[in-house]
Amino acid sequence: EEEKLLKLWEGLGYYSRARNLQKAARTVMEQYGGSLPSDENELKKLCGIGDYTAGAIASIAFGIPAPAVDGNVLRVLSRVTGSHADIALPETKKQQSDALRRVIPRDAAGDFTQSLIELGATVCVPNGEAKCDGCPLSRFCVARRDGLTDQLPVKSAKKPRRIEEITVLLIRDDDRTVLRKRPEKGLLAGLYELPNVSGHLEADAVPDAVRAFGFEPLRVERIEDAKHIFTHVEWHIRAYTVKISSEFDGLRLADSIFLVNNGDLHSSYAIPSAFSAYTKYL
Repeated sequence: EEEKLLKLWEGLGYYSRARNLQKAARTVMEQYGGSLPSDENELKKLCGIGDYTAGAIASIAFGIPAPAVDGNVLRVLSRVTGSHADIALPETKKQQSDALRRVIPRDAAGDFTQSLIELGATVCVPNGEAKCDGCPLSRFCVARRDGLTDQLPVKSAKKPRRIEEITVLLIRDDDRTVLRKRPEKGLLAGLYELPNVSGHLEADAVPDAVRAFGFEPLRVERIEDAKHIFTHVEWHIRAYTVKISSEFDGLRLADSIFLVNNGDLHSSYAIPSAFSAYTKYL
């Protein structure tokens, strides 16, 4: 079940991948008789599998001449061909994939795919000087010939991450901790988190925030700040521990708000690594 799956996945990040793996596995069982399809287009129908993953599986597992083009491969191809096309653009990836498809050896598709990926990871490296002297493609690499390895590939700058300030509240009585379940869509979808609010609260504003979650605070204590980086968002976190009375009964107190026994919290609830700075308090 999904709750157990996400707990087992805890700390790995990209929780949507775990859900996609489960959906894909169910589809394989229900529609493909328990065997992963070998066709590139059929693979793309499985949840979580895009062009790169489909090409990698098709070529490496089934020997089909399908391209698997990621950032490493785009860097190799850009340098070898001397291409100044922006590799951040989808059309560049499509053009390079189409060109690659025409030259993949049909009797060694998997080896060819893996060799390109490995070259990009270990020889034609992204940071630091390319190791051209040890590259089997160096004799016909345009970037090496023309001294362009430090200029290629061309990649437009990413948009800067959006900075979000939040205040995390570790709300606890003697034996239990308050968790909130996030919405089923969006960042950290469907996961349990420590309650938090937008902005950096001063200590005197914390009691009202705690009351808004349905609890009466007895003691508030500031603990260390933290930072967590997502792909497009960066959280700057201020945090407080909040002691509450033990008068509440039951597990679920309000929509998406739970008061969880501390033992169950560690064994049954997946808490995202965005809150890892505060797990020692739990």
